[in-house]
Amino acid sequence: MAIASTAGGASRGMTREEKKVIFASSLGAVFEWYDFYLYGALAGAIGLTFFNSFPESTRYIFTLLVFAAGFIVRPFGALVFGRIGDLVGRKYTFLVTILIMGLSTFLVGLLPGSETLGILAPILLIALRMLQGLALGGEYGGAATYVAEHAPDDRRGFYTSWIQTTATLGLFLSLIVILIVQNSVSKEAFSAWGWRIPFLVSAILLGISVWIRLSLSESPTFLRMKEEGKSSKAPLSEAFGQWKNAKIAILALFGLTAGQAVVWYNGQFYALFFLANVLKVDAQSVNIMIAIALALGTGFFVFFGWLSDKIGRKPIIMAGLALAVVTTFPLFKALTWAANPALATAQQNTRATVTAAPGDCNFQFNPTGTRVPLTSCDIATDFLAKNSVPYDIVATAAAGTPATVKVGNETVTSYDAKAAGDKKAASDAAFKKAVNLSLQEGGYPLKRAASKVADQKLDAFVAANPELKLDAAAIRAGEKTAVPTDQAIKDKVLTKDEAAGATEVTVYSIPASGAFSMFADPAQVNWAKVIGILFILVLYVTMVYGPIAAILVEMFPTRIRYSGMSLPYHIGNGWFGGLLPAIVFAFSAYKGDIYYGLWYPVVVAAVTLIIGMIFVRDTLGTDLHTKT
Repeated sequence: MAIASTAGGASRGMTREEKKVIFASSLGAVFEWYDFYLYGALAGAIGLTFFNSFPESTRYIFTLLVFAAGFIVRPFGALVFGRIGDLVGRKYTFLVTILIMGLSTFLVGLLPGSETLGILAPILLIALRMLQGLALGGEYGGAATYVAEHAPDDRRGFYTSWIQTTATLGLFLSLIVILIVQNSVSKEAFSAWGWRIPFLVSAILLGISVWIRLSLSESPTFLRMKEEGKSSKAPLSEAFGQWKNAKIAILALFGLTAGQAVVWYNGQFYALFFLANVLKVDAQSVNIMIAIALALGTGFFVFFGWLSDKIGRKPIIMAGLALAVVTTFPLFKALTWAANPALATAQQNTRATVTAAPGDCNFQFNPTGTRVPLTSCDIATDFLAKNSVPYDIVATAAAGTPATVKVGNETVTSYDAKAAGDKKAASDAAFKKAVNLSLQEGGYPLKRAASKVADQKLDAFVAANPELKLDAAAIRAGEKTAVPTDQAIKDKVLTKDEAAGATEVTVYSIPASGAFSMFADPAQVNWAKVIGILFILVLYVTMVYGPIAAILVEMFPTRIRYSGMSLPYHIGNGWFGGLLPAIVFAFSAYKGDIYYGLWYPVVVAAVTLIIGMIFVRDTLGTDLHTKT
């Protein structure tokens, strides 16, 4: 192949060979990010399939942490594949990573759920997620290094910025595919099996990506280094065991990638989670909003990459961090008012007060996803957090007394799970119903699902729900359905004992009488404002992420470049960024404030801003071919 890279020459147009390199590297990376983001975008359906034995609040955190598991292992993938890339070459290494990623994703689409495999199902899911994370740990460094080593010195920011678009384009592609499937099948079918289709479709993308990458040749800079006999025989020990190189990796992590990561994941992934699970906007609308914001913002990755070739990488990254630090809280508060004004108004006017005995309230962070709230205070705060209700904890109750929840003028007594014993389910239902009625009275946007009630239980149901003012005789005179007893038992309409040997059961569907759920009224969602706020968050992402590949590549010498840049990048993005959704959600739940967890990305970004401004030097103008 023709070596199109130049060092220190005059600016010129992009050659055909360079376009092929960028396209092939970017397409493969888009595919890998598509695979990786499918899990995050489909977390709800995946949680129901693999973690349906857990309570809803626990399922949220467990599902997010399995998503994070793929991020946690990314630095290890950076070490494994970074070493291979510096020893064997860039091309073949990221060819292996795409095969691992693609096959792992395809298998997720085929994996039976916990109802079929029991505990083995989530174990296998975690294993596949970790394989995805390992592969992604080797992919980014390979693609960025490969493109950078083909680029002219004065256009490296522009060339590598195309790689930076791949994460957003991968997320965008995953959302588009999901929306197509969602619009092609019913909600029930999508939850049951439709969510698997985007994973299975990835096999087609895998074949295309592998075919294109096989047509590429090795990096000219790497080949030149090998011919000159300057390659490293132990890239990991040289990159991280020698202080002159290790300090570069440390600065790259704490002065660049840690802050870049939290801005990125806060703006793209947590914003999606916040809209769907905190503000209760329906998932399909959230996906459309995010897709539009990404479509509007993606071009700015390339713009800021191009701009970094003019004014430097560091000024743009630092400006993005500074803007995120200053505006994160105002933007998310504005997002609440735009997406669910009824919830925002209720939060402003009605706070809950949890009064509990000292020691009854515990920190709600649940890293394993298996901890179930047991004390009366934990049960109360867990429920309020799940429903996005702000609350204050007052630890003034007498020892041994259950916690109470006060909403407006109503006070509801919680329960201790251990003390409730076999009455736990009934106590839980009574507590949640009473609190929900108080929240509804306080202006919170709650709706009730329809109830399916067997004729044998209708009188008791009417008596238990006096607020509905139901008339049992009128219900019996209305529409009814004859349901086979086995099906009624399966649907938990009644028990086998309650059926008393009957072969059919008469079932009534009573609207607005069942379980409560917080929701965002579609008619009140301000789409323009929500998309505008999401666009601003994406714009910050493009500022910190657009020039990051160029500056990382230019910080390390060729002989250890793949290993050196990959590890700090994936520690920053895999750990600081990947764990962000679970950390933010858990700390918000602990404090009783949906915004409190945002201190995590703000503080990390602020620390990175300070370290970066003081210690990180700009790398604009670096000649990679002489930096071996």
